[in-house]
Amino acid sequence: MPNKKLVLLLNTSQEYIRHLQEEDVKKYAPEINRLFEAITDTYIPLLWMFERLDEDGVPYKLQMVLPPVLCTLLEDTVVQAQYVDWLTRLEQFCAKEVKRSSKNKEVQVLANVRLETVKKCRADFTSRYGMRLVPQFAALQKSGKLEIMATTGTDLFMPFYKDMKEILSAQIETGLNAYKNFFGDVPDGFWLPDLGYAEGVESLIRAYGFNYTVLDPRSTLLAKELPEDGIFYPCRFYNSLAAFTAKKIGTKVLFDEDEGYAFNPVYRNENRDAAFDLPAKDLVPFIDNGTSRYASGCKYFNKSFDSEGLYNTAAAQEQLQKDAEDFLSNIEEELSKAQELAKNTDYVSETVLIDLDDMRRNWGEGLKWIENLFRMAGTKDFEYATCRELLDNQYNLQKITPYYASNLGAGYGENLLSNKNCWMMRYVRKASERMVDLADRFPTDTGLKARLLDLAAKELMIAQGSGWAKMLDDDISPEYVKKVFRESITAFTMVFDSLGSNTVSTEWLTNLEAEHPLFPWMNYRIFSKKQ
Repeated sequence: MPNKKLVLLLNTSQEYIRHLQEEDVKKYAPEINRLFEAITDTYIPLLWMFERLDEDGVPYKLQMVLPPVLCTLLEDTVVQAQYVDWLTRLEQFCAKEVKRSSKNKEVQVLANVRLETVKKCRADFTSRYGMRLVPQFAALQKSGKLEIMATTGTDLFMPFYKDMKEILSAQIETGLNAYKNFFGDVPDGFWLPDLGYAEGVESLIRAYGFNYTVLDPRSTLLAKELPEDGIFYPCRFYNSLAAFTAKKIGTKVLFDEDEGYAFNPVYRNENRDAAFDLPAKDLVPFIDNGTSRYASGCKYFNKSFDSEGLYNTAAAQEQLQKDAEDFLSNIEEELSKAQELAKNTDYVSETVLIDLDDMRRNWGEGLKWIENLFRMAGTKDFEYATCRELLDNQYNLQKITPYYASNLGAGYGENLLSNKNCWMMRYVRKASERMVDLADRFPTDTGLKARLLDLAAKELMIAQGSGWAKMLDDDISPEYVKKVFRESITAFTMVFDSLGSNTVSTEWLTNLEAEHPLFPWMNYRIFSKKQ
């Protein structure tokens, strides 16, 4: 009988949000805060989770996507210094919260927990990790407990560019170079941003040496050839690129308001934060008086209908164990049924996709739940694995032609072309056409022209990121998103016009290079036409 395997795949994303000037840092603090919140509540706690599991001898294996833009920002010394300053101000605010809540001991305990967490974050980030988190994840990969997948340079939704193979190739190559630079390794797996697949992209992915990718269930189950083992065994494209199928559990199992684990009344209310409840003057120095507010992480209430229901840590921990047990039992049942129906396979597997950004926004206890999944797995009849380990039979897998799909919107990424954001596509597509043209018109240029072209390539990639369209569709900082997108398109157009007129402002070029030091290895020739 086949063995049973579970692959936990954690995905995250990050827009390129970086500002140098102090006035800009203050003005756009809510947008910058998106990264700092993620570091404090996701990336550093993930490292703590791995350390606890190692200390307790709990076996674990995990798959992750750490995109190039996120790694670039995490390794950026300017961003690191800004984060330490942010932590310092947050610590001061949390200390004030401990004092403010002295008359309510239950609240004070919760405020003190947040204060100690922030203190530990700052101490570990500055001392233990040397302000560099990426090498910590790279070391975990070398230990064999974590597999990190490569992806595009920015979160490009690949189906929108299926007719522009130069653009897709440039994004794949940039992502591959970033991966080698950050993790010092050659990846096996390629992550399709938002699981966006369209016929033909597999040929480009395979050309860069990748062995497998991951598809949305619609792509697999609606393939021209019906997969014999459904989503419980990998298939392969006709060029032998293997394809696993990832079932995103976020929408119903985790975050459905009626049935999702995250909405159990005992869990912490992520939408009620002291930074939104208190008078503006009490938020200083964390948030300047008169500026936009953003979360501090000082959250004291649960998700019950009782507006004054205080969060109970012990009750939440007890519920986490129940929810972990329920999830693992469901997985075990699904794998057992798949095992009964499997046809001549050496194992059955299930790849479960968890979006860490969704988890952070909706379920503060989410990482503890994942930790419980590992701690309780010994009682179940399956084992954790990574996709790389399940590829021994790669060239004997069933061949299929997958269907166009995504895990966005209703399954086809339509929210990236909604009435709120569709205007962006005409500009970024035109700029993409021009970039390919520029790469062919100036194939051997060096010096100032090469710097201009490299800058144009980077600004184009920033504009191509689908994160901007998502933010607009979700009404998250819409004016900021429009500003950043227009600035990137304008910068690209200025390069295009400058090369046409043979004039350029070196001061403008130098300033923008300093503002956006993304992908320092960039070579604009990766956009050259492919034969």
